[in-house]
Amino acid sequence: MHCPFCSHQETKVIDSRLAGEGRQIRRRRECQGCGERFTTFETAELVMPRLVKRDQSREPFDEVKLRGGMVRALEKRPVAMEAVEAAIARIIHRLQTMGEREIPSRLLGEMVMEELRDMDEVAYVRFASVYRSFQDVTQFQDEIRRLRESGDTRARRNQLSLLPDEK
Repeated sequence: MHCPFCSHQETKVIDSRLAGEGRQIRRRRECQGCGERFTTFETAELVMPRLVKRDQSREPFDEVKLRGGMVRALEKRPVAMEAVEAAIARIIHRLQTMGEREIPSRLLGEMVMEELRDMDEVAYVRFASVYRSFQDVTQFQDEIRRLRESGDTRARRNQLSLLPDEK
């Protein structure tokens, strides 16, 4: 590590601590040349996989696009932004730990739908309708039927009903 003050090549670590919720290491350093002290932060650089689209084109993962799609699906729904950020963090973590250079965009879409299903069924159906290109009402009905048949009532306890006859 070069000193930012005098560019000397030798620095000594005085103190190391975890920072950023344990995702970073904060190091207090002292220059061996001029004696100035400074702080550095180290983080692991994990490469995000590229997405392979249906037409076989490739594009880099874009967290802004991911957040935008989820927020659009959750528009005017009673879901806190903290829950959205936590879901995005889980998706990113899953992508990073896969260790793949490329993944099908379909896999990312499925991860998003999984997270939305647990957060809000209406948002899930909205996202699925765009993602799977629903062409008519029967496709909406089929998706709602699949939701009901999945039997995962623990995720639905705190959600507003998708249909009036649900309890």
